[in-house]
Amino acid sequence: MDFILKKAVSIFLMPLSIGVMFIIFALILININKIKKAQMMLTLSVVWLFLFSYGPFANTLLHTVESNYPTLHTAPKNIKYIYVLGHGHATDESHPITSQLSETAVVRLNEGLRLYLQLNEETNIIVSGYSGLFDPTTHAVMQKKLALALGVKKDKIILRSEPRDTEEEAKAAKALIGNEPFILVTSASHMTRSMNFFKNEGLDPIPAPTNHLASIQHPNYTDFFSSEALEKSRIVFHEVLGLIWQKVKGI
Repeated sequence: MDFILKKAVSIFLMPLSIGVMFIIFALILININKIKKAQMMLTLSVVWLFLFSYGPFANTLLHTVESNYPTLHTAPKNIKYIYVLGHGHATDESHPITSQLSETAVVRLNEGLRLYLQLNEETNIIVSGYSGLFDPTTHAVMQKKLALALGVKKDKIILRSEPRDTEEEAKAAKALIGNEPFILVTSASHMTRSMNFFKNEGLDPIPAPTNHLASIQHPNYTDFFSSEALEKSRIVFHEVLGLIWQKVKGI
């Protein structure tokens, strides 16, 4: 129930959803002859959508979320586990495995592979994730297929197909790893929330953020009403809401 509630609420608290709701409220106000209030609401909706779809603004917001942990350039020695958090997939056997997994999932697994190779292929890669609502194949299985295609030894891949979200992934890690240090791979934007979940279980994760999306070194000040910027703003909202939810739960 908690999982479904989080998903349902988050749909309506994203930048685009909120902007559309402002427009809907404005139309309602017009229909009841509240013209000035409708004008204010429409102005608010335009400003809102402009800001969160403006490249430099969205990149700055996202950078603040992604920069909490530095890149793990070199893997520490004697690490037995690399836990690669799941993301998304759509099973379609007519496509290569790299197309069936989301771009984020591919990047995360490749970062795990980079660190795995640094450890001379002696560590274990943990992949996790359930099947979702409409796909019979679990995400863990899809990640395993990609790992095998990229040359990871079969006996070095550990599947955890039950977790539906990061909190459940942390619980699965606790049962397998215990108090032993391990490398945690996920998107840079998602790392702060992930570390909170894993540390809350008494685990000792070494953060390895990847999939950095914020671009602030060479800002494009003409990047107006960008769908890419709007997606970056969505990621920020998603993570901030997740952090607030953690505070509510005392994590």
